[in-house]
Amino acid sequence: MQHLLLLHGAIGSSTQFDALAPLLKEQFKITALDFCGHGGMPVPTNEFSIELFANDVLKWLDQNKIQTIDIFGYSMGGYVALYLAKHYPERVGKIFTFATKFNWTPDGAVKEAAMLNADKIEEKVPAFAKALELRHGTENWKNVLPKTADMMLALGKQPALTHDQLREINHSVLVSVGDRDNMVCLEETIAVYRSLKNGQLLVLPNTQHPFEKVNVQRIASEIFHYFN
Repeated sequence: MQHLLLLHGAIGSSTQFDALAPLLKEQFKITALDFCGHGGMPVPTNEFSIELFANDVLKWLDQNKIQTIDIFGYSMGGYVALYLAKHYPERVGKIFTFATKFNWTPDGAVKEAAMLNADKIEEKVPAFAKALELRHGTENWKNVLPKTADMMLALGKQPALTHDQLREINHSVLVSVGDRDNMVCLEETIAVYRSLKNGQLLVLPNTQHPFEKVNVQRIASEIFHYFN
């Protein structure tokens, strides 16, 4: 059975795929990985980075004696998948990214990082604060947010992937975005699609950024179609 790795987004966890994974299990062997510091995993002392999370994937592949794997990456997970394709091409097969932000700028990073203030979230969006606590753990969630914010600021100064690097990727890659995504614009997704040698583009109608609001039946159908 074909093995498919699911990679979650920033401040997310493998539980983001709880509704999607059962729809795929008849055709794929599914693994949803938690990056370090996420989903109750220990928070590392070093800073969050795309390279750090890519190493999480490499360690998991080595531990499970898997040479190459196909990846579906949501948001930051898609960025990690493409980073792996550029730097460790032999470990990655086909890639499907959804709602992945590629256009990191200093101003944009500051805007995104400002939304990851734990105290403000507790005060203004207590339900979201509770969800983050349940997702990462009582002690961890307030550490995940500033580390993620710092990573975003670093990406704003120096993106982990440039368009020149994307042009060097030979893998088959489907880049997708929702037409109602308020974090990832269609233009940046098209730009990446045009940079890739073997890229495909998918725009999902009436689709926002949060995976919890996505039509998982539609995503599952697109996954079946692309990986077969």
